[in-house]
Amino acid sequence: MQGPAPYLDHLQVPVDPQNHLPPPSLPVNVAPPLTIEAFCDQVAPRPPGSSSCEPKLCGYLQKQAGPLRAWKLRWFTYEEKKNQLFYYRTPQDVMPLGRVELSGATFTYPLKAESGTFHIKTPERTFILKAVSQELMLYWLQQLQVRRWHHQQTSTCSEQANNNNNMTDHFLPVLKSPVGLVGQEAAIAPTQRTPLASMSIKHPLIQIQNSVHSLRKRTSQDSSQTLFYSDVLPWIGSSEPTENSATTDSRERPAEAPPPSDPAGDPVAQVRGAESSESASPSEGRSRRTRGASTMPPPRRDTSSSSERAARLQQEKQMLVEEVRAQKELVWILHKALEAAQLEKRTCAEFVAVADEQQRLELLRHRERQAADLRGRLEETRVEAETLRRSLADRDARLAEQQDDIRLLTEKNAAKQQVIIKLSDHMTSCLADPRQSDSSGSVQNPQNQQQLQQQIENLKDDMEAYKTQNKFLNSEIYQLTKLWRKSSEQERSLMVKCAYLEATNCQMESRYLGVLRKLQEAKSLAPEQQESVQKMIEEALKGELKSIMKLSSDREYDEYGFKIMSDYEVEDMKLLAKIQALEIRSHNLLHQDTAERPLLGRWAQYLAGRSEDDLCPSPELKALLRGGVPREYRQRVWRWLVRTRTRTLWEHHPQRYQQLCEKSRTSPHPASRQIQLDLHRTLTTNQNFSSPSSPALQQLRRILLAFSWQNPAVGYCQGLNRLAAIALLVLQNEEDAFWCLVAVVEVIMPQDYYTKDLVASQADQRVLKDFMAEKLPRLAAHFEGHSIDVSLITFNWFLVVFVESLPSDILLPVWDAFLYEGTKVIFRYALALFKYKEEDLLKIQDGVEIYQYLRFFTKTISDSRKLTSIAFNDMNPFPRRLLRNRRALHLERLQGELRELEEQQKEFVTESAERKDKELEMVSEDDDEL
Repeated sequence: MQGPAPYLDHLQVPVDPQNHLPPPSLPVNVAPPLTIEAFCDQVAPRPPGSSSCEPKLCGYLQKQAGPLRAWKLRWFTYEEKKNQLFYYRTPQDVMPLGRVELSGATFTYPLKAESGTFHIKTPERTFILKAVSQELMLYWLQQLQVRRWHHQQTSTCSEQANNNNNMTDHFLPVLKSPVGLVGQEAAIAPTQRTPLASMSIKHPLIQIQNSVHSLRKRTSQDSSQTLFYSDVLPWIGSSEPTENSATTDSRERPAEAPPPSDPAGDPVAQVRGAESSESASPSEGRSRRTRGASTMPPPRRDTSSSSERAARLQQEKQMLVEEVRAQKELVWILHKALEAAQLEKRTCAEFVAVADEQQRLELLRHRERQAADLRGRLEETRVEAETLRRSLADRDARLAEQQDDIRLLTEKNAAKQQVIIKLSDHMTSCLADPRQSDSSGSVQNPQNQQQLQQQIENLKDDMEAYKTQNKFLNSEIYQLTKLWRKSSEQERSLMVKCAYLEATNCQMESRYLGVLRKLQEAKSLAPEQQESVQKMIEEALKGELKSIMKLSSDREYDEYGFKIMSDYEVEDMKLLAKIQALEIRSHNLLHQDTAERPLLGRWAQYLAGRSEDDLCPSPELKALLRGGVPREYRQRVWRWLVRTRTRTLWEHHPQRYQQLCEKSRTSPHPASRQIQLDLHRTLTTNQNFSSPSSPALQQLRRILLAFSWQNPAVGYCQGLNRLAAIALLVLQNEEDAFWCLVAVVEVIMPQDYYTKDLVASQADQRVLKDFMAEKLPRLAAHFEGHSIDVSLITFNWFLVVFVESLPSDILLPVWDAFLYEGTKVIFRYALALFKYKEEDLLKIQDGVEIYQYLRFFTKTISDSRKLTSIAFNDMNPFPRRLLRNRRALHLERLQGELRELEEQQKEFVTESAERKDKELEMVSEDDDEL
């Protein structure tokens, strides 16, 4: 069972009132093939009023195609389900030549092109089409816009489509359907076709299929006399009842229509052929009068009927002649293919007939030599033809140039002669009668006025055309903007849903792994159960982060290159690492919109209208920095903070970094070897420093060497490589990263913080213990009870400002506030970290387990907002004066202890030297006695 033709897919089939049965279906294929949804839509009864007066969007348009960019007449029809525009060679074709995807297409039309030309631009290509008139072109463009909008509305949300299905923003007036040019009426209208003008060379197989199908249809019509055309003609009359007589008259004059080139390609020929076949059958005529009496009058048996029959027979004869011509071309093509096949068969037969293998090889070699000879001749012929073509083109070019020169000279000569004649006449008239010259001038003025008036009219027409084009382009831009905004909102909502689902998945995975960890620690399980739990844990540990929580490849590393899930050397910690990575990921997904967007908006409002040098310290900037700087503005803000801290240095020495780099190249520093060793230990979890050949490592090496010459008192200290690496990742510039390292070591941090004895660093550890005793008394007592020395963990925090101790999404906001407020931020966050995990630490009653927990607990922090709130709210008051006084107190005590230690060392050295002298004297006395 095959569907209707593409231009009759919405035709209502009449029902026989006597038998109450529909006529037989049409043996025509449909393109594209029917889906289940389309079949259900066609079979289901249409509601009343569904067949509106608006015709189906289909009709003839010219399409520019081929290497010569020639215009070819094609039948276009719009398919609503897929929002596609199919084009055929004729309305009766079953296979389309191609299609145009309208979902992502844009429409426009150039003014300077031919009248009725418009473009449909898709992501793949641009289709250039042309209508017969400007009005038909605007109607097609407006209808395509409306269909595209309706498809977008219905495909996204049915409820929203019901509310917004009617687009009220019309920049152009709604155009009515041109009569006879759009819809099924255009399929039976006479078309001007020349033989082989619309043949598709690009689609020969489709052309042959359509021709064969047309021939089968013609044969079936001649043999069975189907009711197809008796059903079509009443539909034509019912669509326009007031023009019934005019339609009948046009059908009774077939000689007015030009002869078609292909019976399968001309709908008029098929309709008229059907009329002739039906008029020859009285019974069919009676049934036709029963069904379509309102449109087809009964045939009259007089001279007019016989003349009409003769004309129809003549038309059918001419149509059959054209069809035979087309079939002859098809037979010629098949004949050529048959000749090639016979030649190949003959060659194969000769090869098979030879009994000896040697003779077969000789035959193959002979054929190969012949083929090579033919290829050589063909190549020589091609070269010769190309040479002749080039020489002919050169001659044609020279001839054209000479003809242009002759034409220009002739025009110049004629113009000069006209000027001479005019001047001579004017001089003669002036000499004869001076008044006549005035009158002639007055006669020329109306001519000039007419020319100016004509130019003005032309300009007005151009202005109206540009106005129409501008209105259409405005409507296209407006509709595309609405579609883009709608798709953006849908994408945003889908991203939120996806983030929520991914966060939920991460939570479930985290809970599952947490249950496995608790079961692993439980001691009441049977050996079989413990083995099962251990197996499940191993399976969980085998899968990488990609298979557990990652939906895209870029989730393994963040935007700065830090690895999301930390690596642990201890096997027992790997499960905990995955749990904390899942919790961090879940928290970030659930709070990214509520935290990042308001923060980004506040920073955008603050930095709007401010240049990089216009930033100044203020309470507003301080509050913003405590909340963190968005990634889009972090590089700019850090550069301003660094330049503010080191303004006096780089203003006096603007080329300082280049000079230090040159010095490090000419004279190696004593610490260069240690720097080279520490390069490969820097931020090993960051993909920018993981490769030995990474350019970031070379930049880091130059920065550290330059700083070792900048500050001889410090030179190089282990930990400076991490500080410089963080600055390089954010600032993305060697010189800026160098000045950031200078600002941290020489300006922000206390003096002697990175010297060999690290006095200031040790003093800060004692200050931290004092603050813990005040702010976290229970935890301080707990540590003291288990003899826990917190400085073994926190000393590295202070030395490198939490680098490689905190996740990157928490570390960088800490640095944002640290570069502005100084070392007080380090104390705040160190206390906040212990406060964040205070309850968990108090539950641990073993000193070894406490140390083990303190090694990695900072990387399990998932809620950065909570940590920031603890640091800047719960730790208040935190006066800077108190910090400065306690630091000075402990620094003085520590220096005193160091002096005592030095004195003890000196005494020890003196005593050991005296003891050695005595021992040497005793040894010498013993030697003398011996």
